[in-house]
Amino acid sequence: MAATRYNSGDLRRQVGSPRAKNRDTKETLCRNVVIYGHCRWEDSGCTFNHDQNKASGSQADLNSNRRVFNVESPSFTPANQQQPAGKKSTFSSQAASAAPFTPRGVGTSTPTLQQPGDSTIFNPAAIREFTPQNYDVGNTNGAQNVTQDGGLYSDPFSISSLGQTMPPTGQYNPYANDPNNLAGAGAGLYQPAGFGNGLVHPPNYHLYQPPSELYRPSLQPYQRTTYDFFIPKDRRENLQKKLFHMQQLLPNSGLPNLDRWHSLFPLDTKATRNSTCFGYPSWMYKAQNNKNGRHFALRRIEGYRLTNEKAILNVTKEWKKVINANIVTVHEAFTTEFFGDSSLIFVYDFHPLSETLYDHHFPPNNGHNRLRNTNKIPENVLWSYVCQIANALLAIHNAKLAARCLELSKIIWENNRIRLAACSILDVLHHDSPNRKTIEELQQEDFVKFGRIILALATNTPTLNFSNIDTALATMAPRYSTQLKGVLEWLIKPSAPGETKTVETLLGGMTTHLANFANFVMQESDEKEFHLMRELENGRIARLMFKLSVVNERGDSCGVHNWSETGERLLLKLFRDYVFHQVDADGKARLDTNHYLSCLSKLDASSEEQILLTSRDNATVFVVSYRSIRQMLDRAYGELGKESKPNTTGATI
Repeated sequence: MAATRYNSGDLRRQVGSPRAKNRDTKETLCRNVVIYGHCRWEDSGCTFNHDQNKASGSQADLNSNRRVFNVESPSFTPANQQQPAGKKSTFSSQAASAAPFTPRGVGTSTPTLQQPGDSTIFNPAAIREFTPQNYDVGNTNGAQNVTQDGGLYSDPFSISSLGQTMPPTGQYNPYANDPNNLAGAGAGLYQPAGFGNGLVHPPNYHLYQPPSELYRPSLQPYQRTTYDFFIPKDRRENLQKKLFHMQQLLPNSGLPNLDRWHSLFPLDTKATRNSTCFGYPSWMYKAQNNKNGRHFALRRIEGYRLTNEKAILNVTKEWKKVINANIVTVHEAFTTEFFGDSSLIFVYDFHPLSETLYDHHFPPNNGHNRLRNTNKIPENVLWSYVCQIANALLAIHNAKLAARCLELSKIIWENNRIRLAACSILDVLHHDSPNRKTIEELQQEDFVKFGRIILALATNTPTLNFSNIDTALATMAPRYSTQLKGVLEWLIKPSAPGETKTVETLLGGMTTHLANFANFVMQESDEKEFHLMRELENGRIARLMFKLSVVNERGDSCGVHNWSETGERLLLKLFRDYVFHQVDADGKARLDTNHYLSCLSKLDASSEEQILLTSRDNATVFVVSYRSIRQMLDRAYGELGKESKPNTTGATI
C-alpha cells in the first residue's frame, strides 16, 4: 500500500474541522472518534463516519498503522537499559515486601518479612522507621546495663540520656564570647540553669573595663580613673564566678532531695565510675542545707551498707575538731536510700571553682586519657605544696588521726591553695576491718604517700605508674635542687630501725622554704586588705544611695502632700540631678563614673565645698555645701524612721 502523505493543512481539516469534505467522507471514519472516542461536531455538521463498525478495511489498516496512544502502547524504556527480548517491564520483586504506609500515630505498622536476595538491591522494607530518642529517666542504667533497686533513682552519670544532653568534652564556659563554646578543660559539668531548655547566659559582670597600661591617659597626681576605685578585674571576676557557681542548678537532673539537703548539683569531672581509692564508686555533689541555707559538698559512697553506727559517730566526732586551712572540714556523715541503693554520705565544706590536683597538672588531651602535661612545674610551686601538705599532716597527726587518703585525685587546688578533700572516709569504711592497722602505722604510710605525690608532680608521671622509685628520683635530679630530692627520699624510703618519722622532723629540715612561703602568704594578705579598704569606701557610698533612693520621688508622707517636693527635700532632688542627670553642651547625657563617686564621697565626708544646684526649668538656683546636704538627708531619713512602725523597720543604715 502506498503511503499517504499529509500536510499540516490537510491534517487540520481532516481532524478538527467539520467543513472538510471529499467524495468518500461517508465511508471515512472520523479521526476524532479514533483519537478521543467521540466527536464534538457529530451533531453539528460533521460529515465523516462516526460508527467504527462501518469503517472500511483500508481505513482501518491506515488507522492501525498510525501511532496513537492507547492501552496497548509499550512502556518507555531508556536507551542505555536494553531489556531482553520477550521480557516485559515489571516492578522489582523486592518492592512487593515493602511495608504499607501508615501515618504516625494512627496505628501500628504491619511487620515486614525479610526476603532473601542480593544485599546490593535497595529494599524499602529493610529500612527501619525513625523513632525519636526517649529522654525520659527510667530505671535501667543505659551505660552499665544495671537496673537500680526499686526504680527510685537513676544515677546521672550512668544513664545514657544525661550523657547525650551534656557536651562531650569539657564544660560550658559562661565567660567566653562565643555562647556555643562548650569545650574547655576544668571543673566539668558546671552548666547554667536551664541548660536543657537552651543556654542561659550568666549575668553580665563586666560592667567596666580597665584601660590598657600602654594607652593609660596622662593624669595629674590627684586624678584617678574609674578602675582605680575598684578591685582588680581578675580578682573581681574570680569572686563573682564563685558566687555564680554557688547558685547554679541542673534542672531535670533526676537527683533526689535528701532529708536536709536540696538542689543537688554534680561536681565530678568524669561521668565514669571509679572505685580504686575507696573500694566503692563515689560521686561528688553540691547541695544546699535546709536549715542555714549554706552550700556544702556531699561525697556519696555508692552501694555501701553500714553495719556499725558507732563508726560514723566516733569518726565524725574526732574529725570535726580538726580545723586547718589545708583541710576540707568534715561536718557529718549519714546513710540514705534516696538514691535507690544504700549510700553513705559525707558532708564537707564547699569550695567553688576548685579542681583536683590531678586535673590541674595532668589535664586530658581533647577528652582522651592520654596526658599532655610536659611542662616542668616550678620548684617554688612544689615547695609550696610540700609546706601546705605538711601543715595539714601536722594538724591531723596531732589529733591522733591519719590522713590515709593522700592521692592527687583527692586533693583540691584553687589559686595555689591546696586542701585534703577526702579525710575520714577510709576510717569509716575500714572501721570494722579485721586487718585494721594502728594509728602509728597509718601515719607512717601518710609520709610515703606524701612523697609519691610530690614525686609524681616533679616527674610529670601519675603515682600509679611508678615501677622504680630510685629511677624516678634520679630523673628529677637534673631539674630540681638536691634539697628537694633529699626530702622526697626521706618521705618515701623506709626509716631506719628504731626511728619514727614525724612532721616536726620534716618541718625542721625545710625552715628556709617555710619562711619563704609564710612571706608569700603575708604579702598576699596585705594585697587583699588593700583592696578591701578600697571597697570599704564603696560600701559607704552604697548606704548614701539607699537613703537618697528612699527620700527622693516619695509621695505623701508624714502627713504632707508631695512630701519629697517640699521643704529641704527639694534640694535633695536637685542634688540627685546634679550628680546623675548632668548633660553636655549638646544636651546628651553625661556618663562620668568619676563624677558620681567624687560627689558621693564628698557627701559622705560632709565636705565644706559648695556647689550650685539648679532646677530643671532654671527658675531656682541654690548654693549649698555638701555638709548642709548631708544634714538635710539625715533629717529626712530620720523623719521617715519615726513615722514607720518599730516592727517594720529593718536594720539601720
